[in-house]
Amino acid sequence: MLSTRQLRYFDALARHRHFGRAAEECAVTQPALSMQIREMEEALGVRLVERGRSGVRLTPVGEEAASRARGVLAALADMERTIRDRGRLLEGRMRLGVIPSIAPYLLPRLLPEMAGRWPGVEIALRESQTEQLVNDLAHGDLDLVILSLPVEHAALETLALFEDPFLLAVPESSADFSGETAAAEDILAADLLLLEDGHCFRDQALNVCRKVDARQLRRFGASSLSTLAQLVANGQGVTLLPQMFVASEGGSIPRVRLLRFPHPAPSRTIGLVWRRTLPFRDDVAQVAAMVRACRPAVQDGEDRRSALL
Repeated sequence: MLSTRQLRYFDALARHRHFGRAAEECAVTQPALSMQIREMEEALGVRLVERGRSGVRLTPVGEEAASRARGVLAALADMERTIRDRGRLLEGRMRLGVIPSIAPYLLPRLLPEMAGRWPGVEIALRESQTEQLVNDLAHGDLDLVILSLPVEHAALETLALFEDPFLLAVPESSADFSGETAAAEDILAADLLLLEDGHCFRDQALNVCRKVDARQLRRFGASSLSTLAQLVANGQGVTLLPQMFVASEGGSIPRVRLLRFPHPAPSRTIGLVWRRTLPFRDDVAQVAAMVRACRPAVQDGEDRRSALL
């Protein structure tokens, strides 16, 4: 029978594709980790790993085993968490992941409200791009993730929280956009500023600007929405910004004109994601209500507080 130690070692190797780095993560020697992998292969009667000078590769059955190992380890982590915290997510430590195009604009409102409502909860935050957060969540390293939907993963469940409309940001003195509304077909690849590869908001912006030839885009990619806004303010181009960002800036940005798209306006869906094996359904629902109430688009403090009741 396979041991949880073998599953942990194999999972680390599958993620790092390197015996040395996997052994370092597991705090064991490389020969000890290699021996456990070999014993696992012998127990299963198959080769899971191809060892070569170029590095480590998983065999097709090894890829299948890695996926199942992640699920088993995540389920074990959830079982341990459930027993330790007596069936509550909103007690003890909550590991929360948020993508960079949401975190700076939601967390300043959300965290104080959570601390006031659940003073016994310690929030452990991780800000990263969608792919990394989804992997961490599926692996059991996070409890909840706030990101932009959709997310397709067999081990995860999602809940849509609210829509975050897009606005077109143009330089205040721009003569190319003289009206009060934006048209996606008027956006040129040479003018469009985007986040760097890996950010889901980049892909969403390109989806709005479908007529833009991606081959003609600038090679520059910003790492934050604030950088994009400042570039537009200094006449370097145009960009799409989510209303969440604009609301956090007080509804306006110096030297930038914000244009709305005609109905139906393009938007992104902000959602909450968790593992299917996570048993804290009532707590997830409470967190979801809190996030909805704290979104930056809500300007009136009384409305925000009443939404929490």
